[in-house]
Formats: sequence, C-alpha cells, structure tokens
Amino acid sequence: LSKSEKRAGKETANGLIDSYLHNGRVGVLVEVLCETDFVAKKADFKNFAHELSLQIAATNPKYISSDEISSEDLKKEKEIYAAEAKSSSKPQNVIEKIVAGKLEIYFSEVCLLSQQYFREPKKKISDLLNEIVIKTGEKIVISRFVRFELNC
Repeated sequence: LSKSEKRAGKETANGLIDSYLHNGRVGVLVEVLCETDFVAKKADFKNFAHELSLQIAATNPKYISSDEISSEDLKKEKEIYAAEAKSSSKPQNVIEKIVAGKLEIYFSEVCLLSQQYFREPKKKISDLLNEIVIKTGEKIVISRFVRFELNC
C-alpha cells in the first residue's frame, strides 16, 4: 500500500485556508486539511496550499475530483461524446474507447486532481498531493475551494 492509502482512515481536523488574489480580478480560497497543527504550520504544507490556489486561479476547475461530478452531468457528457463518435461511423468498441478518452480529457479540464500542474506539466495535481503526503507522513485532503472572477 502507498503511504496515502495507509493514512486514508485518519482524521483530518487541522489545516489552513489559503487565499490568492490576481490583479484584483480573480480570487481564490482553498481549504486544505491535515491531521496535526504541526504539519499545518510547516512551510511545505503552506506552499502546497498556495500552489493549489495559483492552480485554481489559472485553470478554473469545477471539482476537486471526478467523484464529485453528478451522475446526471457525467451521463450528459458521455452522451455528447458518444453522439460525436457515432457520427464518424466507427465500430462500437472503438466508440467506447473514444468516449473513455474524451472523458479523461474532460476530467483533466474540470477536476483539480486530474489537472496538469502548471509549473511542471508532466505532473498532475494528484502527484503533488501524494508528494506532500509522503513528505509530511500525514493524510492531507483538499477539502473545498471557491474561485471568484470579475466579469466586467
């Protein structure tokens, strides 16, 4: 088992809320939880939370993970991709692979953990999360976030 999987049952009752404001036009708040206040005060943990704020400001994800996408929304996306694929007259098994591939692309656009990290595109945000879990030895959870943008 990975370190993250071993810590999965632990309670995350500490953490912090990080904020980022970009040119007074885009604002982000992100809540990141951990097991102890000792880790919550560490520079590595604070930096991780701030990097999440920057990522959210830059990429505007809608969800933390694909688990948060409602079954109705997921069904709609699948139907859209299936209709597109069927119009290409491909066999059913190819259509299923096309739909699965398009869903992965969709997740990478709207789910924070599936996104490429803007500083290192070869890494995903889930990789960053795993790195900080290994570094701190604690369960860390991205609890929630909100992004505001002026539409003037």
